[in-house]
Amino acid sequence: MGWDLATPFIIDLQVAPEDIDGLGHANNAVYVSWLERCAWRHSQRLGLDLTEYRRLDRAMAVVRHEIDYLAAGYEADELQLATWIVDWDQRLKMTRRFQLVRPRDGATLLRAQTTFVCIELSSGKPKRMPAEFIEGYGPALTGG
Repeated sequence: MGWDLATPFIIDLQVAPEDIDGLGHANNAVYVSWLERCAWRHSQRLGLDLTEYRRLDRAMAVVRHEIDYLAAGYEADELQLATWIVDWDQRLKMTRRFQLVRPRDGATLLRAQTTFVCIELSSGKPKRMPAEFIEGYGPALTGG
């Protein structure tokens, strides 16, 4: 597969009938939900699930999505969505990149970058990352 970066975390997706909009292709809002699903699954794989977020009273919240929609996905398309953590300051911010590929023809349907900020769940305010975030997310950092 022609991934943009080495060692991606990958989830498999299939475009469902309910993902299709009036133009006959997967709706752009569905792509955003896939980005969230992929990021969560990667976080869970790194040991940082919702239970751990609650225990630590911290979470990584989206503050910016940058999305390039490059090609359409259609009903029943089998897709793979990859993510990489490409930047972080070990205090508040972290950046992920994403690439959505249709393996059947090798087409990249989407490239995206999402910026997250660490927040305190109880207040919703930005708060420094706990050591557990640095230990969990740090090893997944890749050049990007």
